[in-house]
Amino acid sequence: MKDNSHAPLTRRQVLALGTAATGLSISHSAFAQGIYPSKSIRLIVPAAAGGATDIIGRLIAQKVTAAWPQPMLVENPAGGGGVIGSQIVARAPNDGHTILMGAINHTINASLVSKLPYDSIKDFTFICHVVSIPNVLVVHPSLPVKNVTEFIAYSKANPEKLVFASSGNGTSQHLSAEMFRMVTGAKYQHVPYKGAAPAINDLMGGHVHLMFDNLPSAAPHIRAGKFRALGVTSATRSPAFPDLPSISESMPGFDVRSWFGLIGPAGMAKDVVDKLHIEMIKVFSQPDVKERLAVMGADAQVTDPAAFNTYALQEIDRWAKVVKASGARVD
Repeated sequence: MKDNSHAPLTRRQVLALGTAATGLSISHSAFAQGIYPSKSIRLIVPAAAGGATDIIGRLIAQKVTAAWPQPMLVENPAGGGGVIGSQIVARAPNDGHTILMGAINHTINASLVSKLPYDSIKDFTFICHVVSIPNVLVVHPSLPVKNVTEFIAYSKANPEKLVFASSGNGTSQHLSAEMFRMVTGAKYQHVPYKGAAPAINDLMGGHVHLMFDNLPSAAPHIRAGKFRALGVTSATRSPAFPDLPSISESMPGFDVRSWFGLIGPAGMAKDVVDKLHIEMIKVFSQPDVKERLAVMGADAQVTDPAAFNTYALQEIDRWAKVVKASGARVD
């Protein structure tokens, strides 16, 4: 039998081997580097549908789905003040296919909840901050005050009279009021509700006197004259209400905003984080997105991962002081 083991390869065989080698090289490279996204992305919104966190999350998911080969799908595991959804992300694979629509309660919970099932910093990758929304101090129209200065004076003169509503203990509405009290010495009592809707209804009915509500939630009631707005909690005025002063104009340095950003499990690859960050820059540069946010009274502020991580640390420290002063606690 003829031995062909050392026979020279034909041109066709050489080409076939080269093609196979190239295919193996591409396959190995794709496997090593990963093709992201390689499947649908779960965007975990740890709040009920319809709120600000959900609205922003669905806006992001819609835009990413339209631009990327794989869809971004919103899930709403609400409950626990955001803890349930955050825990899902903390325990998920860090391949970028499970992302948290993070919000201000992520940093509040670090001191508010006594036994968190995760570390609010170490168990997460902070991808990018995307949006901030101010709260707004609103009062029932029957209250004889027209501005922040008059409100502070009235509250001090009537220390047992005023009641402020919030959507629950430890929420941004609650702690905005507590921070305002710490800074100004204003006097009022707190009644926490199970959500913003019943709190707003009681404020409209005059059963409570004031609230530090999210601006998008309060805006239609302000425009309808059901609430009197005294000031927004951001450092500057909101484009949605340019004639409404910021509280900082009366109390320099006062700045409280509900923030929203993308957060992943700890240890995400830099190239995946960068891809998500770059896409958010594109999303929040689109005219229709800017218009939608303007109507809400929200501001797009897309920051890089390092800046977002630093901001989260600052927010944890800041709210820990307010939580301690207020005595708020969730077990």
